Amino acid sequence: MYARDAASIATPIGLIRVTGSTDRIDAIAIDRDGIVEATMNPAIREALRQLDAYFAGRLTVFDLPLAPSQTPRGDALRQAIVAVPYGRTASYGDLAQAIGSSPRAIGQACARNPFPIVVPCHRILGAGGGLGAYSAGQGPITKSRLLDLERPQGGLL
Repeated sequence: MYARDAASIATPIGLIRVTGSTDRIDAIAIDRDGIVEATMNPAIREALRQLDAYFAGRLTVFDLPLAPSQTPRGDALRQAIVAVPYGRTASYGDLAQAIGSSPRAIGQACARNPFPIVVPCHRILGAGGGLGAYSAGQGPITKSRLLDLERPQGGLL
């Protein structure tokens, strides 16, 4: 067993709480409000630093020690989502086709994603570019705000 710790920061989309141990991140949650909490935990401090840089527009790729997926299939789905670059989007169907999966499996991986923003399921859209669901924060409102944050000045994703 390992000692778990948590800390949080205020962001434009609400309070982000990071939970983990000294060597990995176990979960990220987006809440509407709450109290900012500090930690001395190095993995969590680094996650908060990278999230702060993301919201400041200085970071487009995260490099954090995330808890492993429960299954090899889960890891493949996670990696496919992570591969969608900052400022870009992919449909559930296109991403599924690219990795030999199903749109439903991609959707379930997004819905169960314990690392919103870092594993950028907000970049995965419905057919025809529809926003689709989002299981973190305030749902589709949070998804739309994250996509707006990543949108190039004056351009479309």
